[in-house]
Amino acid sequence: MANEMGFTITHLDEDEYNTFNHDALHWVSGFRLPKTIGEAEYIVSTCCLKTHFIGVITMSLKLSVGILPRLHMQELHGSSRINSMIAEINLAYKPDLIVMDGVKTFIAGGPSSGTLKDGNVMVAGTDRVAIDVVGTAILKDLGSTSVGGRIFSIEQIKRARELNLGIQGPDQIEFVTADEESRTYAEHLTAIIANG
Repeated sequence: MANEMGFTITHLDEDEYNTFNHDALHWVSGFRLPKTIGEAEYIVSTCCLKTHFIGVITMSLKLSVGILPRLHMQELHGSSRINSMIAEINLAYKPDLIVMDGVKTFIAGGPSSGTLKDGNVMVAGTDRVAIDVVGTAILKDLGSTSVGGRIFSIEQIKRARELNLGIQGPDQIEFVTADEESRTYAEHLTAIIANG
């Protein structure tokens, strides 16, 4: 496809890096960010909708872990604030569009094995926090017990809100749907989000 359409593929593991640091980080010395991400003109983020046995959820915020070099994984996985640190990676860049695949999703376990269920949804938007809130509501609707408690209390989402990475509350989520079935489902999800 790259040859046909004339674009270049960059392997982030082979990219040059810049160090990102910020006063709000739980990262000891910041983290390294690929130059390609920092300099990109337009970023489309593609993630899956599923639970994660360590991170509770893995959607748009958690996808950011994949842009870091492996040398940061020991610090991340060894921290009691792993989910806050995941949210903090998102301070370093902002995707212009997020597309989340929830056609099939893990509602327990995850990210690579667990209880699989048909979600039959695709979600797209420009706000990472809103995407993860909606995704969590979908997981709850599918019967996930891995995402207990209130949606806005999940550490990744809570920390992302503290860092002003996206929406602050459920009233800021706007669903745009193409048909009656989608509109009805969006109304159902709105109620789940409002109630927890």
